[in-house]
Amino acid sequence: QVQLVESGGGLVQAGGSLRLSCAYTRGIFDYSPMDWYRQAPGKQRELVATITDVGYTIYGDSVKGRFTISRDKAKDSVYLQMSNLKPEDTAVYYCHSLRNVDYWGQGTQVTVSS
Repeated sequence: QVQLVESGGGLVQAGGSLRLSCAYTRGIFDYSPMDWYRQAPGKQRELVATITDVGYTIYGDSVKGRFTISRDKAKDSVYLQMSNLKPEDTAVYYCHSLRNVDYWGQGTQVTVSS
């Protein structure tokens, strides 16, 4: 069974940092791009960052220069380092990949207080 499991969310003050982790079923996404999405209350889910299987990265405009996506295939994991967090970053963050079908994690809540 394919699984993606996020962790690392929490409550942080504005200007602080958090690191999200997403662990996936061993080897299943090694040759697939992986993404982080987020969804704030009352808003549509938006793409935060993407990393390809060879490490090329793409970021949403609102997080460029503050967030860094990375992956470690040896650990079957993808990460999102978030720095200089703002209240508008508050959302549920989801790990995602596509391999014939979409796969989503259960999400992890990030709350940034002002």
